[in-house]
Amino acid sequence: MSKKVAFNTLGCKMNQYESDSLASDFIKGGYQVVPFEDPADVYVINTCTVTNKSDRKSRNSINKARKQEDAVVVVTGCYVDSTKESLESSTGITFLIENKRKNQIFSMVDAYFNGELKHINSEKDVFDFHTTDKGLRTRATIKIQDGCDSFCSYCIIPYVRGAGISRPVSDIEDSIKDHLKQGFKEIVLTGINMSCYNYNGVTFIELLTGILKIDGDWRLRISSLEPDMMDDKIVELFKHPKMTPHLHLCLQSGSETILKEMKRTYSYSEYREIIENIRSIIPNFNVTTDLIVGFPGESDELFMESLNACREIGFGHIHTFKYSKREGTIAAKLPNQVSEKVKSERSESVRGVAEELKLNYRKSLIGSNQRVLVEKYENGFCSGFGENYVPVSFKSSVDLNNQFVNVKLTELLSGNDPYLVGEIV
Repeated sequence: MSKKVAFNTLGCKMNQYESDSLASDFIKGGYQVVPFEDPADVYVINTCTVTNKSDRKSRNSINKARKQEDAVVVVTGCYVDSTKESLESSTGITFLIENKRKNQIFSMVDAYFNGELKHINSEKDVFDFHTTDKGLRTRATIKIQDGCDSFCSYCIIPYVRGAGISRPVSDIEDSIKDHLKQGFKEIVLTGINMSCYNYNGVTFIELLTGILKIDGDWRLRISSLEPDMMDDKIVELFKHPKMTPHLHLCLQSGSETILKEMKRTYSYSEYREIIENIRSIIPNFNVTTDLIVGFPGESDELFMESLNACREIGFGHIHTFKYSKREGTIAAKLPNQVSEKVKSERSESVRGVAEELKLNYRKSLIGSNQRVLVEKYENGFCSGFGENYVPVSFKSSVDLNNQFVNVKLTELLSGNDPYLVGEIV
């Protein structure tokens, strides 16, 4: 009887990519992947430490796994890198694996069950994650970069992920081709800070240009970028038929004062100009973002600047964070720390505006066509995401899973996550 492995992944798309690759290793090794709530022989918790909330979720998941009798508990990710010493004193954790050794988890666990002692290979490449199993996702995520050198004043990621490092161009292209051969039709590029990608002089834009030359009926999505690399060249690339008109472009604050304190490398006016530029070329371009509320020194007036910026840009989605003090960062020492009560109130205000903007953006697409990649077929309806990264459902007499379908959008149905309904063109 095959052993069972369960994953709980917190945080960024990078973590999700790495967990999917690890799950594929276990599947190829004869293990069965089950939900984290189910009984399992192995529990892998891929942690995050970007906020206090992330820390709490990581601890809760670890504690839940530790209660499972006779199970192997593997804890990895950024929370391990930031608090390894305290975790080492915890009972019930079989393996603590830092980010740079994460890709060796399967071989270590499998060796453990075979009664062998597997030593960590300190020379192993941090990009050595295998092709994701086709049964796990419709979209394939490809890791092209790790680490960050920006040291924004609030962020602990450079301390736990390390300096920026870029994956070789040929490895990236080979990985994309392997996933396309498996049948994936959407490729998502991910990294901790892809804007600083540079491998032997090849920049991110040059990397994209080469990737877009790969043959086949597929499309390319960029998970997240920093505004400081959004020049005319990359805007021009978004006109390519394989590129999707959607981008998660991190804003963090709409206040010029707060952006300076955050040590971000752009102003709000520059950010707004980027959006205006790209939407002058692709009018319905979907911009999603991250926003931090309650940064030290953020007054009511400065917070309103952020709220007004959200309305001015018209984001398709806003991921809101309450500022978390991360020891060792510059912002942790700043005066005028904002109370948790005020942070929570501001977070709720942003969420209200975010829902309004999401509805407005999706309504604006009614009457247009979307090329939907079908991910699910249920009760006579196919559903998936259009190229603008909006959820779409349409009636179909057959299962069109993993196929591109042109759909004319006719209405927006409300709910927890409002989705567009349409009909096949």
